[in-house]
Amino acid sequence: MAVDTNAAERPRPTRPGTVVGIVVASFHEELTGAMADSAESELLACGLDGDDVIVVRVPGSFELPIVARRLAASGEVDAVLCFGLVLRGETEHDRWVAEGCVHGLMQASLETDVPIHLGVLTCATMEQARARALPLELGGREDKGREVARAAIETLLALDEIEEL
Repeated sequence: MAVDTNAAERPRPTRPGTVVGIVVASFHEELTGAMADSAESELLACGLDGDDVIVVRVPGSFELPIVARRLAASGEVDAVLCFGLVLRGETEHDRWVAEGCVHGLMQASLETDVPIHLGVLTCATMEQARARALPLELGGREDKGREVARAAIETLLALDEIEEL
């Protein structure tokens, strides 16, 4: 699924000074970093200032929840985006890493009342991962970094609507 990059269709944060944290796993950095870069570009295109995007690196996907939770609990960010890649292997290790990561991120989001967005790919092959992780201009098909950034902005807009009720 190609992402429409038309600026007129980009959501805009409703509050000036919206701050978004990005937590990115260094394992498979060529892909996780591409997702984080694409997300940051999309956040800037949606109207955030460069100083309002905080990027934190962790070793792998399993470490994303603890760092995302700490960042969310800091009171300094309105949303957190998490990027990682878990490739299927010969054992079930990938399953446990992915499950722990997903459950940890959901728990952290609910505990802190801060949206924490899942940009952790679980793929069978590097080819699948590249297709999902990379932006179109780098040969990808889905650009999950951009998708996750847009989802974060749209979630913040929805939460703002609730605050106005």
